[in-house]
Amino acid sequence: MCQVGFTTSIPVEILFAAGKHPVDLNNAFISRTDTSALIRQAEAGGFPAACCAWIKGIYGVLCTGRIQEVVGVVRGDCSQTQGLLEVLQMEGFRIFPFAYPYDRSRRAMEHEIEKMQEHFGVEQRAVAAVKTDLDRIRQKLKRVDTLTWKENRVSGLENHGFLVAGSDMKGDPARFEQEVDGFLEEAERRAPLSGGGGVRLGVLGVPPIWADLYAKLERPGVRVVFNEVQRQFSMPVSGVDLADQYLGFTYPYDVFYRLEDIEREVARRRLDGLVHYVQSFCFRQIEDKVLRQRLSLPILTLEGDRPEPIDTRTDLRIEAFIEMLSKGRVPGRKTV
Repeated sequence: MCQVGFTTSIPVEILFAAGKHPVDLNNAFISRTDTSALIRQAEAGGFPAACCAWIKGIYGVLCTGRIQEVVGVVRGDCSQTQGLLEVLQMEGFRIFPFAYPYDRSRRAMEHEIEKMQEHFGVEQRAVAAVKTDLDRIRQKLKRVDTLTWKENRVSGLENHGFLVAGSDMKGDPARFEQEVDGFLEEAERRAPLSGGGGVRLGVLGVPPIWADLYAKLERPGVRVVFNEVQRQFSMPVSGVDLADQYLGFTYPYDVFYRLEDIEREVARRRLDGLVHYVQSFCFRQIEDKVLRQRLSLPILTLEGDRPEPIDTRTDLRIEAFIEMLSKGRVPGRKTV
């Protein structure tokens, strides 16, 4: 199948219905062993140092030559995506722009979906059939999430890995479903993990570029039981149709819509503290001010740039935050 890359979650049902092999370019980048080399390659090709490492990593992945068409989300994701698409178009890639409506207008969303279906030559009936299949898999990802926060049998890192993969189903829904089934069968038999009755953390913001964040956070007496954006990539609430599905997807819309979901999950999962990961040179850093103002839990904001091990200073801040929560020294809202 022809591979089609995309820059963040889109109505992937359309690509599968068109017989394409969807590739979430973020997942393709971060799962490689040469991530730093891909970033250096982009910088050598003219991308500025003060540019999001995810954008440079995506460009590096595309330079491998396996993908020739890209669906770029020009509204609702990274503010630098338009510049990336302009470079790709200049270099001969086929580009299709997709825009989430700022005001969550159903009419506007239907228009974007219709344009995308027309571009890839698929009918609504075929897309609806694919949605039914993917919704079944998403229900299983919801079970992975429940085993994380409610039954204490899945780690925060495992939760992160499976939910974030829901964006493209690893390009093969049938094989991915088998992988999820196998994991669920094993996880259901596990004894509860240590730390279930201790500090319960949530991770907010874009999935971290650091591979070792969960290893730093999770330890005896500490669990990550909420991955905000990763959960959204798995489409935890199924819409009656495609427009409804992607209007309910909180990530591409304003921070206040995200907050509705965050506040519900903070209460439901009985969280003690939040880690807000922000990416260097990303406009979403500004949203940290709103989250701090609205949320009553202690918040630790961490800024990452490149896919490197967490530095000593950040490690010490994590240690201090967890110690503070463990000792219960923070009544009410505190930020770190």
